[in-house]
Amino acid sequence: METLIILIFIGGYLAIALEHSLKLDKLIPALAMMAILWALVAFGIETFPNWFDSAGHKLVEGFSSFSADEKHHLLEETLLHHLGKTAEILFFLLGAMTIVEIIDYFDGFATFKNYIKTKNKKKLLWIFAFLAFILSAIIDNLTATIVLITILQKIIDDKNTRLWFAGLIIIAANAGGAWSPIGDVTTTMLWIGKKVTTAKLIEYLIVPSLLCMAVPTFIASFMKPFKGEIKNVIVKEESATNKYGPTMLYLGLGAIMFVPIFKTVTHLPPYVGMMLSLSVVGIFAEIYSRSQFSISSAVDTEGQDSAGYHSPVHKSLTKIEMPSVLFFFGILMAVAALESLGMLFIGAESLKTIIPNTDIVIMLLGVGSAIVDNVPLVAASMGMFQEPVDSHLWHFIAFSAGTGGSMLIIGSAAGVVAMGMEKIDFFWYFKKISWLAAVGFIVGAAAFLGLTAIF
Repeated sequence: METLIILIFIGGYLAIALEHSLKLDKLIPALAMMAILWALVAFGIETFPNWFDSAGHKLVEGFSSFSADEKHHLLEETLLHHLGKTAEILFFLLGAMTIVEIIDYFDGFATFKNYIKTKNKKKLLWIFAFLAFILSAIIDNLTATIVLITILQKIIDDKNTRLWFAGLIIIAANAGGAWSPIGDVTTTMLWIGKKVTTAKLIEYLIVPSLLCMAVPTFIASFMKPFKGEIKNVIVKEESATNKYGPTMLYLGLGAIMFVPIFKTVTHLPPYVGMMLSLSVVGIFAEIYSRSQFSISSAVDTEGQDSAGYHSPVHKSLTKIEMPSVLFFFGILMAVAALESLGMLFIGAESLKTIIPNTDIVIMLLGVGSAIVDNVPLVAASMGMFQEPVDSHLWHFIAFSAGTGGSMLIIGSAAGVVAMGMEKIDFFWYFKKISWLAAVGFIVGAAAFLGLTAIF
């Protein structure tokens, strides 16, 4: 039964990795794999020799001698435990995504365009790189990439020039997301899973992440595509901007940044703080839009939409990417099935025997995250390693998984969305940008190992 479970997991994993080749949305194999794995666990519960206590981070003693009823009861408790932990991550992400959509509803991100006044390509490159680095740490690397490429399309007309800028934005956004607990899904997983704390994450990763962004940007600034000035600047008659845009931008970003503070003060899970932040942003959004507060839509008897339909909160909720949320649910619960059987724990012990140096293992994880989705890789590592909170291992995993994906266009959510927005060719990115991302990854990793050796 264990062999069958592993084969199904590998098959589902390959289907996720080959999403573009199969033309099958990755949420489908993720959900199918999750359901099948837990069904097989339920069918074979009486035959499994081991069971992993996720709360206690150890194998359950004497599990093989438990009665059938005891094993089934333990299965139900474990499933509920993992569902709760997964829900914490999902509701956190839903809150953050809704706040970002509310900002966009008021056209708040257009405020950043006012800061970009130069036509010099080199200066423009550094402006976009730093904006991506800072913005991704606040609203996550995926959203930051969308925002900045949208601005890029309004400034630069030349397609080839935009491709180069987009490539460096991907590197900078992924680097920026690695040092913030809310900057990348994988980092958020580690933070909510109580593997890292906000203060230590920033302390250990801000310098390596900065180097991971700055070194490739510095090298690229001397390359031909970033020399001279932009010749064909798009001149468009701007539509009337929303007067509340800047206010909602700063309010929304401030609300998201408030969440780690709320967690530190109250010791409550991050999703609680995110829901509070969402409610505050929602109140101001409703006031500014002069519409009745309503999260659910309704249609009146005359067939016209009620005021609730025009609510910015409701509008924002309808734009949430539910496929991504369901994918996270499927993959996290699927990995939880392997963890519950003790497979990840036993696998980690075997891996430590084969490769005693965990730093090498984590760097390989970073390279692997460029090929396959980093969410299951990090989810698996959380079940494999049992190091205490704020161990350098967890910070290195956050850095490697967050920045390693930049080495291929399909290796990160930021890369995939940029690929779609600018129609970036896989092999063009591989030839032109991948080596820059690899240099940044290696420099950042070296800086991290050097700093941990010193301190």
